Amino acid sequence: MSSVRSLAELGPHYKWIALSNTTLGMLIATINSSIVLIALPDVFQGIGINPLDPANTSYLLWMIMGFLIVTAVLVVSFGRLGDMYGRARMYNLGFLIFTISSILLAITWMSGDAAALWLIGWRVVQGVGGAFLMANSSAILTDAFPANQRGLALGINGVAAVAGSFLGLVVGGVLAPVNWHWVFLVSVPFGVIGTIWAYLRLHDTSPRQKAHLDWGGNITFAAGLIAVMVAITYGLQPYGGHPMGWTNPWVLGALIGGLAVLGLFAWLELRTANPLFDLSLFKIRVFSLGNLANLMASLGRGGLQFILIIWLQGIWLPQHGYSYEETPLWAGIYMLPMTVGFLIAAPLSGILSDRRGATFFTTGGMVLTALTFFLLTELPVNFPYPLFAALLVVNGIGMGMFTSPNRAEVMSSLPGNARGAGAGMTATFQNSAMVLSIGIFFSLIIAGLSTTLPAAMNTGLTTHGVPADAANQLAQLPAVAVLFAAFLGYNPIEHLLGGSLSGLPPDQAAFLTGHSFFPSLVTQPFADGLHIAFWFAIIASLVAAVASWFGRTRSGKAGVVAEPAPLGAPVPDTAG
Repeated sequence: MSSVRSLAELGPHYKWIALSNTTLGMLIATINSSIVLIALPDVFQGIGINPLDPANTSYLLWMIMGFLIVTAVLVVSFGRLGDMYGRARMYNLGFLIFTISSILLAITWMSGDAAALWLIGWRVVQGVGGAFLMANSSAILTDAFPANQRGLALGINGVAAVAGSFLGLVVGGVLAPVNWHWVFLVSVPFGVIGTIWAYLRLHDTSPRQKAHLDWGGNITFAAGLIAVMVAITYGLQPYGGHPMGWTNPWVLGALIGGLAVLGLFAWLELRTANPLFDLSLFKIRVFSLGNLANLMASLGRGGLQFILIIWLQGIWLPQHGYSYEETPLWAGIYMLPMTVGFLIAAPLSGILSDRRGATFFTTGGMVLTALTFFLLTELPVNFPYPLFAALLVVNGIGMGMFTSPNRAEVMSSLPGNARGAGAGMTATFQNSAMVLSIGIFFSLIIAGLSTTLPAAMNTGLTTHGVPADAANQLAQLPAVAVLFAAFLGYNPIEHLLGGSLSGLPPDQAAFLTGHSFFPSLVTQPFADGLHIAFWFAIIASLVAAVASWFGRTRSGKAGVVAEPAPLGAPVPDTAG
């Protein structure tokens, strides 16, 4: 571990050791990025906190977003550390941090606010470990595999990265009702095995780049990006009678201030000898346009997961006889076709792009994804499931076609001694886009609900016996409260009415809290926001398709990009 070894010394099988270990690391990291989404009701019930209490909204948001924010902020710094001190060494450290934090999450013994803060704190540390894994896995694989097999290797690794985020929904839904501690405990044996295995078998195979750490870049980048991410998180909370917090001075200050600090970061990087973000890499057209395509693809799909979960949990599943308590698990199960499509397409497109070129897969995959988003807008809110499942499969195929060749092209375009930093930059764009996408999709849906839901709720409640004052008061509640109730598997109307239900005739109370009233109430308001969100995803996917087309290599093949010159040499434009 302490010295660099050549691939000839390690033997022909080393590349498969690197692939299997880094794929395990990416899988458990991304499973844990989403595993709490479905498990949140059981976690909060286990620690004795009502997540829908306005005082606890920040706990809810940080449990959802904290892991993503930390990985987005740190992944580029950890990629740079891999270039400087050894990618395998930094990757091993990530596995160790991830495993220790998983153990400490699983043994949570407290309750109330103390337990919530403990869980959020160790989720943040778990995100630190995940950032080490994400930042260095692509670089380790790019070093270990020859150029004509990188599409395959990075494709398999990419399958783990994206499929893990969907598998986490099912794993969390299955384990949390049994015992919420298991949601965190499930990672521990894989973490222990992966840590020991990586320490014994992974080695650095490219020279380390000795340099001073860019403290100015690290501090300004982290401060700016954290401010922007926190602003997006708190922008989803109601403020001053508004359904969202985008008019909150603190949110606006964090957003504008964060962007200003990121501007300062870019200015510093242009004047630093060993920058955190080597902006000269963007002179490589394949790298810059490939990252733009990846950013837009992530923006398009990042919030999709949440929107589909809310669609299923709040409307479709109750309409088809599922109790609200059952909906979190079944939402994860009914979304599995998307994972199946991705699992089929991602490794296959990686193999074929090595032989036939990447452009058909990257551009074609994004066009196919945009088409499925358009067809989803044409579905009725109470859709026939076989048609919905077929669209999810095709959507997963489109995303899988894009992911592997895009990643291989971007990584193959980099100089050998910049692959850690380049992989970190790519992961930063992707992870930041996921957080931004969640903010955009939620905002679009909340905006759609806020315009028509209050009147519909007021009318519906008064029609079924709720006193006018109480109905009006409930109708004025922020739409985000209704969304989070459905998202967490609570019966929204039962939660909102609370003790008022006892004053209603039993038949009216049963109807209001049954399977049909709330879904029928929100169907049209939700559809309005849903169409806007999907059109945003369509535009983002088409931009990704155009960027992929113009960012293609001369040959169009990810596997035949010429090995770029080391850092410090003139950077060629590898695009035609």
